[in-house]
Amino acid sequence: MSKKPSDQIQLLTSPGGAPVKMWTQGVPVEPEARAQLQNTAKMPFIFKHLAVMPDVHLGKGSTIGSVIPTRGAIIPAAVGVDIGCGMIAVRTSLTATDLPDNLAGLRSAIEQAVPHGRTTARSKRDKGAWDRTPQEVDNHWSTLAPRFKRLTDKYPQLLKTNNHQHLGTLGTGNHFIEICLDEQQRVWVMLHSGSRGVGNAIGTLFIALAQKDMQRHIANLPDRDLAYFEEGSRHFEDYMAAVGWAQDFARHNREVMMSRVLAALSRVVPKPFMTQQEAVNCHHNYVQRERHFGEEVLVTRKGAVSAQKGEMGIIPGSMGAKSFIVRGLGNAESFCSCSHGAGRTMSRTAAKKRFSVADQIRATAHVECRKDSEVIDEIPMAYKDIDAVMAAQSSLVEIVHTLRQVVCVKG
Repeated sequence: MSKKPSDQIQLLTSPGGAPVKMWTQGVPVEPEARAQLQNTAKMPFIFKHLAVMPDVHLGKGSTIGSVIPTRGAIIPAAVGVDIGCGMIAVRTSLTATDLPDNLAGLRSAIEQAVPHGRTTARSKRDKGAWDRTPQEVDNHWSTLAPRFKRLTDKYPQLLKTNNHQHLGTLGTGNHFIEICLDEQQRVWVMLHSGSRGVGNAIGTLFIALAQKDMQRHIANLPDRDLAYFEEGSRHFEDYMAAVGWAQDFARHNREVMMSRVLAALSRVVPKPFMTQQEAVNCHHNYVQRERHFGEEVLVTRKGAVSAQKGEMGIIPGSMGAKSFIVRGLGNAESFCSCSHGAGRTMSRTAAKKRFSVADQIRATAHVECRKDSEVIDEIPMAYKDIDAVMAAQSSLVEIVHTLRQVVCVKG
Protein backbone atom coordinates (compact mmCIF):
# COMPACT_ATOMS: atom_id res chain seq x y z
CA MET A 1 0.00 0.00 0.00
CA SER A 2 1.46 3.39 -0.96
CA LYS A 3 2.04 5.98 1.74
CA LYS A 4 0.06 9.20 1.91
CA PRO A 5 2.24 12.35 1.84
CA SER A 6 1.28 13.04 5.47
CA ASP A 7 2.73 9.68 6.56
CA GLN A 8 6.25 11.07 6.21
CA ILE A 9 5.70 14.07 8.48
CA GLN A 10 6.93 14.05 12.06
CA LEU A 11 5.59 16.82 14.29
CA LEU A 12 7.66 18.84 16.75
CA THR A 13 5.88 21.30 19.03
CA SER A 14 6.84 23.78 21.73
CA PRO A 15 4.71 25.92 24.06
CA GLY A 16 3.75 29.18 22.36
CA GLY A 17 5.40 28.22 19.08
CA ALA A 18 4.15 27.37 15.61
CA PRO A 19 4.14 23.65 14.71
CA VAL A 20 7.32 22.22 13.18
CA LYS A 21 6.66 19.65 10.44
CA MET A 22 9.67 17.44 9.77
CA TRP A 23 10.43 15.12 6.83
CA THR A 24 13.10 13.29 8.84
CA GLN A 25 11.89 9.69 9.06
CA GLY A 26 14.91 7.39 9.18
CA VAL A 27 17.57 10.15 9.38
CA PRO A 28 19.29 11.51 12.51
CA VAL A 29 18.42 14.96 13.88
CA GLU A 30 20.66 16.26 16.67
CA PRO A 31 18.97 17.65 19.83
CA GLU A 32 20.61 21.06 19.27
CA ALA A 33 18.92 21.33 15.87
CA ARG A 34 15.53 20.46 17.39
CA ALA A 35 16.00 23.16 20.05
CA GLN A 36 16.98 25.69 17.38
CA LEU A 37 13.88 24.84 15.34
CA GLN A 38 11.68 25.33 18.40
CA ASN A 39 13.28 28.75 19.02
CA THR A 40 12.53 29.86 15.44
CA ALA A 41 8.96 28.52 15.71
CA LYS A 42 8.37 30.89 18.66
CA MET A 43 8.76 33.99 16.49
CA PRO A 44 5.35 35.70 16.32
CA PHE A 45 5.27 36.17 12.53
CA ILE A 46 5.75 32.52 11.46
CA PHE A 47 3.04 31.63 8.93
CA LYS A 48 1.31 28.28 9.53
CA HIS A 49 4.33 26.11 10.44
CA LEU A 50 8.03 25.51 9.82
CA ALA A 51 8.89 22.81 7.27
CA VAL A 52 12.04 20.82 7.99
CA MET A 53 13.95 18.86 5.37
CA PRO A 54 15.76 15.53 6.01
CA ASP A 55 19.23 17.11 5.67
CA VAL A 56 18.49 19.31 8.71
CA HIS A 57 21.37 20.23 11.04
CA LEU A 58 22.44 23.01 13.39
CA GLY A 59 23.16 26.36 11.77
CA LYS A 60 23.86 29.95 12.79
CA GLY A 61 20.65 31.66 13.90
CA SER A 62 18.34 29.19 12.18
CA THR A 63 18.65 25.53 11.30
CA ILE A 64 20.10 24.50 7.94
CA GLY A 65 17.51 22.44 6.09
CA SER A 66 14.53 24.52 7.17
CA VAL A 67 11.81 26.43 5.34
CA ILE A 68 10.66 29.51 7.26
CA PRO A 69 7.48 31.21 6.01
CA THR A 70 6.87 34.64 7.53
CA ARG A 71 4.30 37.44 7.35
CA GLY A 72 5.38 41.05 7.81
CA ALA A 73 8.95 40.36 8.89
CA ILE A 74 12.26 38.87 7.74
CA ILE A 75 15.15 37.34 9.74
CA PRO A 76 18.47 38.14 7.98
CA ALA A 77 20.40 35.42 9.86
CA ALA A 78 17.85 32.85 8.67
CA VAL A 79 18.87 33.63 5.09
CA GLY A 80 22.46 33.64 6.31
CA VAL A 81 25.66 35.00 4.79
CA ASP A 82 26.06 32.62 1.84
CA ILE A 83 23.15 34.37 0.13
CA GLY A 84 21.96 32.70 -3.07
CA CYS A 85 24.18 29.66 -2.60
CA GLY A 86 22.91 26.95 -4.90
CA MET A 87 23.48 24.55 -7.75
CA ILE A 88 23.55 24.37 -11.54
CA ALA A 89 23.77 21.20 -13.65
CA VAL A 90 24.14 20.66 -17.39
CA ARG A 91 23.88 17.38 -19.29
CA THR A 92 26.20 16.96 -22.25
CA SER A 93 25.98 14.66 -25.27
CA LEU A 94 29.26 13.01 -24.19
CA THR A 95 29.38 9.57 -22.58
CA ALA A 96 31.86 7.96 -20.20
CA THR A 97 33.82 6.42 -23.08
CA ASP A 98 34.54 9.91 -24.47
CA LEU A 99 36.43 10.91 -21.31
CA PRO A 100 40.18 10.27 -21.03
CA ASP A 101 41.27 7.20 -19.05
CA ASN A 102 43.28 9.43 -16.72
CA LEU A 103 41.04 12.23 -15.44
CA ALA A 104 43.80 14.21 -13.70
CA GLY A 105 44.24 16.40 -16.80
CA LEU A 106 40.54 17.27 -16.82
CA ARG A 107 40.60 18.24 -13.15
CA SER A 108 43.68 20.39 -13.79
CA ALA A 109 41.99 22.12 -16.76
CA ILE A 110 38.95 22.98 -14.62
CA GLU A 111 41.16 24.26 -11.79
CA GLN A 112 42.97 26.53 -14.26
CA ALA A 113 39.68 27.80 -15.74
CA VAL A 114 37.98 28.74 -12.45
CA PRO A 115 39.64 30.47 -9.47
CA HIS A 116 39.02 28.42 -6.32
CA GLY A 117 40.11 28.27 -2.70
CA ARG A 118 41.44 31.27 -0.81
CA THR A 119 44.81 32.78 0.07
CA THR A 120 44.67 34.28 3.55
CA ALA A 121 48.19 35.79 3.75
CA ARG A 122 47.93 39.57 3.37
CA SER A 123 51.06 39.94 1.25
CA LYS A 124 49.90 37.46 -1.39
CA ARG A 125 47.29 37.73 -4.13
CA ASP A 126 44.13 35.76 -3.28
CA LYS A 127 44.12 32.71 -5.55
CA GLY A 128 40.32 32.51 -5.15
CA ALA A 129 39.77 35.89 -6.89
CA TRP A 130 40.51 37.13 -10.39
CA ASP A 131 43.76 39.05 -10.83
CA ARG A 132 42.38 40.40 -14.10
CA THR A 133 38.73 39.64 -14.85
CA PRO A 134 38.02 38.02 -18.26
CA GLN A 135 35.65 39.73 -20.70
CA GLU A 136 32.97 37.13 -19.96
CA VAL A 137 33.01 38.13 -16.28
CA ASP A 138 32.91 41.83 -17.19
CA ASN A 139 29.86 41.24 -19.38
CA HIS A 140 27.96 39.56 -16.55
CA TRP A 141 29.08 42.24 -14.08
CA SER A 142 27.73 44.99 -16.34
CA THR A 143 24.19 43.68 -15.75
CA LEU A 144 24.73 43.69 -11.97
CA ALA A 145 26.65 46.97 -11.64
CA PRO A 146 23.77 49.54 -11.74
CA ARG A 147 21.90 47.95 -8.80
CA PHE A 148 25.17 47.48 -6.93
CA LYS A 149 25.83 51.22 -7.27
CA ARG A 150 22.41 52.00 -5.80
CA LEU A 151 23.17 49.64 -2.93
CA THR A 152 26.65 51.06 -2.26
CA ASP A 153 25.36 54.65 -2.47
CA LYS A 154 23.35 53.79 0.66
CA TYR A 155 25.90 51.42 2.21
CA PRO A 156 29.37 52.57 1.03
CA GLN A 157 31.12 49.99 3.25
CA LEU A 158 30.05 47.35 0.68
CA LEU A 159 32.38 48.93 -1.90
CA LYS A 160 35.40 47.46 -0.09
CA THR A 161 34.35 43.87 -0.73
CA ASN A 162 35.25 41.12 -3.16
CA ASN A 163 32.51 41.74 -5.73
CA HIS A 164 33.49 42.09 -9.40
CA GLN A 165 36.71 40.07 -8.85
CA HIS A 166 34.76 37.21 -7.21
CA LEU A 167 32.23 36.81 -10.03
CA GLY A 168 32.84 33.44 -11.68
CA THR A 169 34.85 31.99 -8.76
CA LEU A 170 34.17 28.93 -6.63
CA GLY A 171 35.19 29.63 -3.05
CA THR A 172 35.95 27.11 -0.31
CA GLY A 173 34.23 24.67 2.06
CA ASN A 174 31.47 22.58 0.52
CA HIS A 175 31.49 24.48 -2.78
CA PHE A 176 32.51 22.24 -5.67
CA ILE A 177 32.67 21.60 -9.42
CA GLU A 178 32.01 18.04 -10.54
CA ILE A 179 32.02 15.93 -13.67
CA CYS A 180 29.39 13.21 -13.18
CA LEU A 181 27.93 10.22 -15.01
CA ASP A 182 24.23 9.37 -14.96
CA GLU A 183 22.55 5.94 -15.12
CA GLN A 184 23.06 5.90 -18.92
CA GLN A 185 26.76 6.86 -18.59
CA ARG A 186 26.08 10.35 -19.97
CA VAL A 187 28.44 13.10 -18.85
CA TRP A 188 27.09 15.93 -16.69
CA VAL A 189 28.73 19.05 -15.29
CA MET A 190 27.44 20.15 -11.89
CA LEU A 191 28.62 22.91 -9.58
CA HIS A 192 27.77 24.49 -6.24
CA SER A 193 28.54 28.06 -5.13
CA GLY A 194 26.89 31.32 -4.08
CA SER A 195 27.39 35.08 -3.84
CA ARG A 196 30.95 34.84 -2.55
CA GLY A 197 32.60 37.70 -0.61
CA VAL A 198 30.08 40.40 -1.43
CA GLY A 199 27.14 38.20 -0.40
CA ASN A 200 28.86 37.41 2.87
CA ALA A 201 29.41 41.12 3.50
CA ILE A 202 25.76 41.93 2.73
CA GLY A 203 24.51 39.19 5.05
CA THR A 204 26.88 40.18 7.86
CA LEU A 205 25.98 43.88 7.54
CA PHE A 206 22.22 43.37 7.70
CA ILE A 207 22.38 40.78 10.51
CA ALA A 208 24.28 43.41 12.55
CA LEU A 209 21.75 46.12 11.58
CA ALA A 210 18.83 43.91 12.66
CA GLN A 211 20.49 43.30 16.02
CA LYS A 212 21.20 47.02 16.42
CA ASP A 213 17.62 47.99 15.47
CA MET A 214 16.33 45.53 18.09
CA GLN A 215 18.88 46.20 20.81
CA ARG A 216 16.20 47.21 23.32
CA HIS A 217 14.24 44.00 22.68
CA ILE A 218 17.01 41.55 21.83
CA ALA A 219 17.05 40.06 25.35
CA ASN A 220 13.47 38.89 24.73
CA LEU A 221 14.43 36.87 21.65
CA PRO A 222 15.09 33.12 22.00
CA ASP A 223 18.41 33.78 20.15
CA ARG A 224 19.98 37.14 19.23
CA ASP A 225 20.50 35.78 15.70
CA LEU A 226 16.72 35.75 15.31
CA ALA A 227 16.75 39.57 15.20
CA TYR A 228 14.42 40.70 12.41
CA PHE A 229 13.22 43.61 10.29
CA GLU A 230 9.51 44.40 10.31
CA GLU A 231 7.95 45.17 6.93
CA GLY A 232 7.76 48.93 6.53
CA SER A 233 10.76 49.52 8.81
CA ARG A 234 13.79 51.54 7.75
CA HIS A 235 15.98 48.60 6.78
CA PHE A 236 13.40 46.07 5.53
CA GLU A 237 13.21 47.27 1.91
CA ASP A 238 16.96 47.91 1.78
CA TYR A 239 17.59 44.34 2.89
CA MET A 240 15.13 42.87 0.39
CA ALA A 241 16.84 44.84 -2.41
CA ALA A 242 20.31 43.80 -1.23
CA VAL A 243 19.44 40.13 -0.81
CA GLY A 244 17.72 40.10 -4.21
CA TRP A 245 20.85 41.54 -5.79
CA ALA A 246 23.10 38.99 -4.02
CA GLN A 247 20.86 36.16 -5.24
CA ASP A 248 21.21 37.45 -8.81
CA PHE A 249 25.00 37.71 -8.34
CA ALA A 250 25.03 34.05 -7.22
CA ARG A 251 23.07 32.97 -10.31
CA HIS A 252 25.46 34.86 -12.62
CA ASN A 253 28.42 33.43 -10.69
CA ARG A 254 27.28 29.88 -11.44
CA GLU A 255 26.56 30.69 -15.09
CA VAL A 256 30.07 32.09 -15.63
CA MET A 257 31.71 29.09 -13.97
CA MET A 258 29.57 26.64 -15.93
CA SER A 259 30.56 28.31 -19.21
CA ARG A 260 34.25 28.15 -18.29
CA VAL A 261 34.07 24.51 -17.13
CA LEU A 262 32.36 23.46 -20.37
CA ALA A 263 35.09 25.27 -22.31
CA ALA A 264 37.74 23.42 -20.27
CA LEU A 265 35.97 20.12 -20.98
CA SER A 266 35.97 20.85 -24.71
CA ARG A 267 39.73 21.52 -24.61
CA VAL A 268 40.43 18.15 -22.96
CA VAL A 269 37.90 16.06 -24.89
CA PRO A 270 38.47 16.41 -28.67
CA LYS A 271 34.97 15.21 -29.59
CA PRO A 272 32.47 18.05 -30.20
CA PHE A 273 29.47 17.96 -27.86
CA MET A 274 26.18 19.66 -27.19
CA THR A 275 24.69 20.63 -23.83
CA GLN A 276 21.21 20.61 -22.41
CA GLN A 277 20.46 22.35 -19.13
CA GLU A 278 18.00 19.87 -17.64
CA ALA A 279 18.19 21.18 -14.09
CA VAL A 280 17.48 24.77 -13.17
CA ASN A 281 20.07 27.14 -11.79
CA CYS A 282 18.56 26.89 -8.32
CA HIS A 283 19.28 28.65 -5.02
CA HIS A 284 19.12 26.89 -1.68
CA ASN A 285 19.92 29.82 0.67
CA TYR A 286 17.49 32.59 -0.19
CA VAL A 287 14.23 34.43 0.42
CA GLN A 288 11.42 35.40 -1.95
CA ARG A 289 7.74 36.25 -1.95
CA GLU A 290 5.51 33.28 -2.78
CA ARG A 291 1.85 32.33 -2.51
CA HIS A 292 0.95 29.48 -0.15
CA PHE A 293 -2.37 28.44 1.38
CA GLY A 294 -4.03 31.34 -0.44
CA GLU A 295 -1.79 34.06 1.00
CA GLU A 296 1.33 35.90 -0.13
CA VAL A 297 4.18 35.28 2.33
CA LEU A 298 7.94 35.59 2.50
CA VAL A 299 9.58 32.16 2.25
CA THR A 300 13.13 31.78 3.54
CA ARG A 301 14.80 28.55 2.47
CA LYS A 302 17.97 27.99 4.49
CA GLY A 303 19.47 24.89 2.95
CA ALA A 304 16.33 23.94 1.03
CA VAL A 305 15.29 23.96 -2.64
CA SER A 306 12.03 25.01 -4.27
CA ALA A 307 10.12 21.90 -5.44
CA GLN A 308 6.98 23.25 -7.09
CA LYS A 309 5.06 20.63 -9.08
CA GLY A 310 7.14 19.79 -12.16
CA GLU A 311 10.04 22.06 -11.15
CA MET A 312 13.51 20.57 -11.68
CA GLY A 313 16.06 20.68 -8.91
CA ILE A 314 19.40 19.28 -7.75
CA ILE A 315 20.15 17.38 -4.54
CA PRO A 316 23.89 16.68 -4.30
CA GLY A 317 25.37 13.99 -2.11
CA SER A 318 28.64 14.42 -0.27
CA MET A 319 32.07 14.30 -1.93
CA GLY A 320 32.32 10.75 -3.26
CA ALA A 321 28.60 9.94 -2.91
CA LYS A 322 25.89 10.06 -5.57
CA SER A 323 23.73 13.07 -6.41
CA PHE A 324 20.22 13.44 -7.81
CA ILE A 325 18.39 15.47 -10.42
CA VAL A 326 14.82 15.66 -9.13
CA ARG A 327 11.38 16.87 -10.13
CA GLY A 328 9.20 18.63 -7.56
CA LEU A 329 5.88 17.12 -6.50
CA GLY A 330 4.45 20.43 -5.24
CA ASN A 331 3.81 19.24 -1.68
CA ALA A 332 1.88 22.12 -0.08
CA GLU A 333 2.75 21.13 3.50
CA SER A 334 6.47 21.57 2.74
CA PHE A 335 5.77 24.96 1.11
CA CYS A 336 6.80 23.13 -2.09
CA SER A 337 10.36 22.47 -0.94
CA CYS A 338 12.92 19.68 -0.67
CA SER A 339 16.38 19.16 0.83
CA HIS A 340 19.48 20.85 -0.60
CA GLY A 341 21.83 17.92 -0.05
CA ALA A 342 22.74 15.17 2.39
CA GLY A 343 23.31 17.37 5.44
CA ARG A 344 26.19 17.16 7.90
CA THR A 345 26.21 14.76 10.84
CA MET A 346 29.30 16.30 12.41
CA SER A 347 31.07 19.66 12.41
CA ARG A 348 34.10 20.37 10.26
CA THR A 349 36.31 20.41 13.35
CA ALA A 350 34.95 17.05 14.53
CA ALA A 351 35.50 15.50 11.10
CA LYS A 352 39.13 16.66 10.99
CA LYS A 353 39.74 15.17 14.45
CA ARG A 354 38.04 11.88 13.67
CA PHE A 355 39.25 11.05 10.15
CA SER A 356 42.65 10.83 8.47
CA VAL A 357 43.98 11.42 4.96
CA ALA A 358 43.99 7.62 4.55
CA ASP A 359 40.24 7.60 5.32
CA GLN A 360 39.70 10.33 2.74
CA ILE A 361 41.69 8.41 0.10
CA ARG A 362 39.60 5.27 0.70
CA ALA A 363 36.28 7.13 0.68
CA THR A 364 37.02 8.91 -2.62
CA ALA A 365 38.93 6.11 -4.38
CA HIS A 366 36.59 6.30 -7.41
CA VAL A 367 36.83 10.11 -7.79
CA GLU A 368 39.62 12.24 -9.28
CA CYS A 369 39.88 14.89 -6.53
CA ARG A 370 42.06 16.39 -3.82
CA LYS A 371 42.91 13.87 -1.12
CA ASP A 372 44.78 15.95 1.46
CA SER A 373 44.34 17.12 5.05
CA GLU A 374 42.66 20.38 3.98
CA VAL A 375 39.57 18.58 2.63
CA ILE A 376 39.05 15.96 5.36
CA ASP A 377 36.16 18.07 6.72
CA GLU A 378 34.31 17.23 3.46
CA ILE A 379 34.77 13.46 3.81
CA PRO A 380 31.57 11.52 2.94
CA MET A 381 31.33 10.05 6.46
CA ALA A 382 30.76 13.56 7.88
CA TYR A 383 27.40 13.62 6.03
CA LYS A 384 24.10 11.79 6.34
CA ASP A 385 23.32 8.78 4.15
CA ILE A 386 21.97 10.35 0.94
CA ASP A 387 19.76 7.31 0.24
CA ALA A 388 18.06 7.72 3.64
CA VAL A 389 17.65 11.45 2.98
CA MET A 390 15.98 10.75 -0.37
CA ALA A 391 13.68 8.08 1.12
CA ALA A 392 12.52 10.55 3.80
CA GLN A 393 11.38 13.05 1.15
CA SER A 394 9.73 10.77 -1.40
CA SER A 395 6.54 12.79 -0.96
CA LEU A 396 8.39 16.00 -1.92
CA VAL A 397 10.31 15.03 -5.09
CA GLU A 398 10.75 12.24 -7.59
CA ILE A 399 14.19 11.18 -8.82
CA VAL A 400 14.77 11.79 -12.53
CA HIS A 401 18.51 11.04 -12.76
CA THR A 402 21.09 9.55 -10.39
CA LEU A 403 24.59 10.92 -10.86
CA ARG A 404 27.95 9.64 -9.60
CA GLN A 405 31.02 11.85 -9.46
CA VAL A 406 34.18 11.00 -11.39
CA VAL A 407 35.92 14.39 -11.00
CA CYS A 408 35.52 16.79 -8.07
CA VAL A 409 37.19 20.21 -7.71
CA LYS A 410 37.14 21.89 -4.30
CA GLY A 411 38.70 25.10 -3.06
